Amino acid sequence: MTHRTGIIWLREDLRLDDNPLIHKAAQECEQLLFIYCVNPKWFQANRYGLLTIGAHRWRFLLESLTDLRSQLKSLGQELIVTMQSPLHTFAELLAHYPIDVVYSSEHAGYYERVYQQLLQRRYPLIKHHVVCTNTLFRAAQFPFTLAELPESFSKFRRTLENDNLRDAIAEPIAPPRQLPPPPPFIEAWVRKHASVLPAITTTANPHFTGGERAAWQHLQSYFASDSASSYKVTRNALDDWSSSTKLSPWLANGSLSVRRVQHELRNYEKSQGANESTYWIFFELLWREYFQWYAHKYDHVLFRFAGIQGKRPQTSFYAARWQQWCSGTTAYPLVNACMNQLNATGYMSNRGRQLVASCFVHELQLDWRYGAAFFEQQLIDYDVASNWGNWQYLAGVGADPRGHRRFDLDKQTQQYDPNQAFIQHWQGDVAAQPDWIDAADWPHST
Repeated sequence: MTHRTGIIWLREDLRLDDNPLIHKAAQECEQLLFIYCVNPKWFQANRYGLLTIGAHRWRFLLESLTDLRSQLKSLGQELIVTMQSPLHTFAELLAHYPIDVVYSSEHAGYYERVYQQLLQRRYPLIKHHVVCTNTLFRAAQFPFTLAELPESFSKFRRTLENDNLRDAIAEPIAPPRQLPPPPPFIEAWVRKHASVLPAITTTANPHFTGGERAAWQHLQSYFASDSASSYKVTRNALDDWSSSTKLSPWLANGSLSVRRVQHELRNYEKSQGANESTYWIFFELLWREYFQWYAHKYDHVLFRFAGIQGKRPQTSFYAARWQQWCSGTTAYPLVNACMNQLNATGYMSNRGRQLVASCFVHELQLDWRYGAAFFEQQLIDYDVASNWGNWQYLAGVGADPRGHRRFDLDKQTQQYDPNQAFIQHWQGDVAAQPDWIDAADWPHST
């Protein structure tokens, strides 16, 4: 063993299967402490007047943490969940107990990386290992540097395919059969941080239960069916369970490894045959991969109004339009239905997300960052890179080489909900509220 006591600081890596972070720490430490920090700021209003984590996201996260704790207990370990920022948690811990090394995952989020860098600067005498756990590839595998990341997804995909890099994706690591024990002071920390977390305020979702075991069950169920063979044909359905993989919530918080998904996809292709639809699942995994590295490259520019292109969209803050969009009471029934689905379940189809985002930036002419922040609050599969990268893309300030992409909502309704079954189910056909705008373009009430 290299170290006496190590900390595994968990974030978007809430699993035992294919977790290089845990694999490395278990080989190097005599004792391990698993920590997850719930930052109180997540539940306070941010600059957009929204929460970082809304009720649906919090339920799914807490279910995931509960499942991981149960799995760790079966291996003689424990998960400490603190209701403190990482800086406060580590200050308290390191002031009282001898820690040799901290293991954490490489994160795509700018602010998450800032926390990581602050910890490394504050505690330079402790070793810090940052391990890649959330992507198909390591940066060193690319035929370009991060600064040279292609400016569009198409170029990124072609580069990877021309180099046959799909075959270079590492095989997933099996979950550990045993782990080093926790340090003796673990019991005091368990008592101190028990029962301090916010309560769950939403009902359980029968489709999306948080945690690695639910993720694994769904992954196996999906590839045991023939849905993958028709994925490209069905993936744009608005409200059908088997139309798409539905793996994104577990991928987002790391309850499921993206390399494990790719591994199971390859096994399916070997046994059932590869076709355009199975390739399209990999295609979508590449989109996710692109946005992960996009976020690494552009850092805080991911959140900038002018985006990576430096273009400032022509928008204003129309409070009435903003509230209508959030509450599903716009003049567009399909948009309303999608937003009602999101607010009720914490989930929305990929097609729905494109439509409501297009409406937000084109029909309603609102600041795209507010839409991205609302998705961050509501979506159980929120991922900082994919969410903000996609919103930049739709707003015309990101990686879309064609610029400001706009969807014809009437045409989309005819194509994807011709009988208005989805609109009726999610009560999207409501009387739109008036858009009261005064001469200075400021909303006012009557």
